[in-house]
Amino acid sequence: MKNRAIALLALLFTLVGFAMPAAAGDYGKQKVVYHINYDDPQRQAGALRNIQNHVNAVGAANLDLRVVLHGNGLTLLLDPDAVGNTKLKRGNANETMQAKISGLKQQGVKFKICANTLRGKHVDLENDLYDASQEDVVPSGVAELAHLQQQGFAYIRP
Repeated sequence: MKNRAIALLALLFTLVGFAMPAAAGDYGKQKVVYHINYDDPQRQAGALRNIQNHVNAVGAANLDLRVVLHGNGLTLLLDPDAVGNTKLKRGNANETMQAKISGLKQQGVKFKICANTLRGKHVDLENDLYDASQEDVVPSGVAELAHLQQQGFAYIRP
């Protein structure tokens, strides 16, 4: 039932994103990296709104968008029930956040997870994080941010 509700919410967020007219002619193709390293759930929800607005304005087909999570930013994907297994203070991946994340992923947004944070905060990739896999892991969040900027990605920290 929980997975069904998340799937329905994700579909809703995705449909809202696709229903918005994309002004690709105005913005062209973009490469953007969003940086999240804070655990405030309201700020994280705001960041996800910014990302959806960005996709709506530019169009998913014209956007290569990555979200790099490190440090306390990993709480965006952390299941609230898994907090006790980690060195993080909260898990913000409730059903609403999961639906937003799924909707963004369906539009091509990639979430990148810092391996140093996984180790340092004792987070189990497979069991503690929402919809995360080994292909999402980068060796270092800050090094990934620098690498993407060297490749021409615009840096945004909402």
